[in-house]
Parts: sequence; structure tokens; C-alpha cells
Amino acid sequence: MAVNRRNFIRVSIGSAASAALVAGMTSCEKKSGASSGSPVDALQSMTQDIVPISVKERESRVEKAQRLMAENKIEALVIDAGTTLTYFTGVQWWPSERTMVAIIPAKGDVKYVCPAFEEERLRQLITLGKEVRVWQEHESPYAEIAKGFKDWGIRSGSIGMEERLRFFIFDGVRKEASHLNYVSGDPVSVPCRLIKSPAELALMQRANDITIEAHRFVTSQLHEGMTPHEFSDLAQKAHAQLGASGGTMVNFGEDSAYPHGSIKPQVLKKGDIVLMDGGGSVGGYASDISRTVVFGAEPTLRQREIWDLEKKAQAAGFKAAKIGAPCENVDTAARKTLVDAGFGPGYKVPGLPHRTGHGIGMDVHEWGNMVLGNKLPLQAGMCFSIEPNISIYGEFGVRLEDCVYMTEEGPKWFSNPSLSIDQPFG
Repeated sequence: MAVNRRNFIRVSIGSAASAALVAGMTSCEKKSGASSGSPVDALQSMTQDIVPISVKERESRVEKAQRLMAENKIEALVIDAGTTLTYFTGVQWWPSERTMVAIIPAKGDVKYVCPAFEEERLRQLITLGKEVRVWQEHESPYAEIAKGFKDWGIRSGSIGMEERLRFFIFDGVRKEASHLNYVSGDPVSVPCRLIKSPAELALMQRANDITIEAHRFVTSQLHEGMTPHEFSDLAQKAHAQLGASGGTMVNFGEDSAYPHGSIKPQVLKKGDIVLMDGGGSVGGYASDISRTVVFGAEPTLRQREIWDLEKKAQAAGFKAAKIGAPCENVDTAARKTLVDAGFGPGYKVPGLPHRTGHGIGMDVHEWGNMVLGNKLPLQAGMCFSIEPNISIYGEFGVRLEDCVYMTEEGPKWFSNPSLSIDQPFG
């Protein structure tokens, strides 16, 4: 166990480089967290060799969507600005009040409808499809979309509306083309995004590698009197230095019992549980990792027992993840471990107050949740977290979160789980 006596961190951070950086810090640097010449500046980018998603892969995504549209008798899929737009087209667009949508017809190329003054900018971003229909500031974008349906030969049938398409767009299109039937686009977009390709998995792997290094680094910088804001600011800088956008929230002591934190002021002191949770994004793909350590003192017997139980529950969830088994099995197995130890039952606290895991991909939270009632069979290419948090109000909380990807042989970790409370990074 490596002990940094300058700031009393009693956890093995597993990195000689990080330890050397800590040893060289001045007290002034530790208080500021990221002053000029501080340790965070020494971190090196880990993304120089990443391979972005290719146009060819996006074309295959559109082809899959069109096959699913045919199976579900959907004539077109309307996609709002957001992650799904980027997933299919590569276009990143801010979702303002001015409607810009992509439309994937059941046959043919992707189409776009956007404000006229944005046409040239949009054309600079387009790699799939050529047709861009525009509307002037005093005109209705919904009338233009309805006219497009008619021109593309869509005069009857169902139009799929992508899950996150905003209501005002849906309502406007529905009023202009009331003769069409409007349905959820989930049967098209969800199966596409749920199953990750090797290229997607590679980007997610790099994002996880970076977040582990960022967590490792910020853990090495813990010091008495540190605030959650200082921790999160340093984590954001560490992710950026390592080549990812992202960051980490943290809670100390009793406030670690609240899964998403507390508004109460917090200051780190010896013996506190430190629960960090966060991730980054590389090439548009996310990571999400939680680690729990004890700062500045030997963990108490109670802290060790709860930490070890959390690790046992996470391992049980991992073991239950089998090809063809329902997603809920992961939650059931992890939760049973806690209930057998006297926690819960169900979502009752002390215990696990939320699902055991969530899907992850371009968005940190996606489809494929590990939750009771989700009968969706686990398939190769699905990615999700396993994080059976233990919350004990008035004491502390422990969460170990790592994400997995399913293979035909079973789940594989993106990040190696913690070995022990003293060795959070292996």
C-alpha cells in the first residue's frame, strides 16, 4: 500500500508517475489544484491514435435503419438535432428553437430541412445525402417537411418520430400533414444504437482508459480541506489534458450516501469516504466509472465490510450477465447479494436505491438498463454499467461502477474493477 505522507492518502494509486507528481507538489500548488506548472499540466494526451467513425459505417447504420423501417412499416424517420442525428449522419447541431431535422426515408438518401440562412453551414457538415430543403424566418419549417413527404412519395402510412424529437416539432409536422400516422421511432433507432460496432467499442475503451487515469490522478491530489468543486475542477482539467471532454463529481463522508450528491457544503477531512463518479467522451463515445476510497486514515472495519459487500454485489451482477439472459438478471443478482446481507429489500435504504446499471454509448445513459422488469435479452455488442450502490444515510455510501460490453462469450470489462478499498485502481 502506497502512502503519501504529505497529504495522508492511504490508497494505492497504482501509478509511479502520479506518485512522483504528488511528491513534487508545493503546498501552494495543492491548494490551487491546477496552477501554472501544476501536476495536471504534466498529463499527456491519450487520443492521438484514435480512429473516428467512418462515413462507410454511418452508411451501414442508415441501411440498417431502413431495413428496420421496412419491417415495422415506417415510411420515414424524423430526427431532431442531438445524439441520434450525429449517430446516423455525423452532423453535430445545436437544438435551437429554429427547426433543423434529418429525415431518413424507407428508401433513398438522407434528407435535411433547415433554416435558409444555415444552409451553407449545414452543407459543410453533410457527408450523407445531398438534399437540403430550407425555410425562411417568416415561413413554417413544418410546412416544408410536409411538402417534402409529398415530394418523396410519402402520401400515406406511418412516420417515425425519434425519441428525443421535441414536441413542438412533432406537433407542427402533425398539423401540416395530418393525413399521416405518427409513431415512435424507437423500433428503428434503439436497435441501431443498442448494438455497438468494433469501432464504437474502441472509442469507448479509450474513453474508459482516460477516465481511469483521470480518477487515479485526482485521487493522488486529495488533500485535507479540499472541496468537491476543487476536486471536480481538477478532474475536468485532467480529462482535458488526457484528450477527453468530461469530468467527475465527488462526495465526501456522510454525503457519499446520496447517489447524486448533496447541496450541503463539504470539506474533506481524514477518515472520510471519498466517492467519485464520472467519465469522459472520446470521438463522441462515453465512459462512466465510480471509485470509493478512504482519505487520510486506515479504513474502519465498517467501511471495509460495506466496501467488500459492494464489490461482491458488483461481481454477482457481472456473473449474471449472460448472452440471451434478460437484462433484469444483472439487477436481481446484485440486489440479492445486498438483501442477503440485511440491506433493502427492494429499493429501501439502507441498501441500493436505484437500478444496478444503465446502457451507455454516445450518451452516458442509453437504452439497455439493468433493472427489474427489463426482459430484453442480452446480446453481443450491448454496453452497460454495473454499479450496485450501497447508501447508508447518516453514515456513508459506497459505489463501484465499471462498464462492460457483451461478447458471444459473455461480458468483458472496459475498466478493471477495484481490487480492494486500499487498491481502487488495481
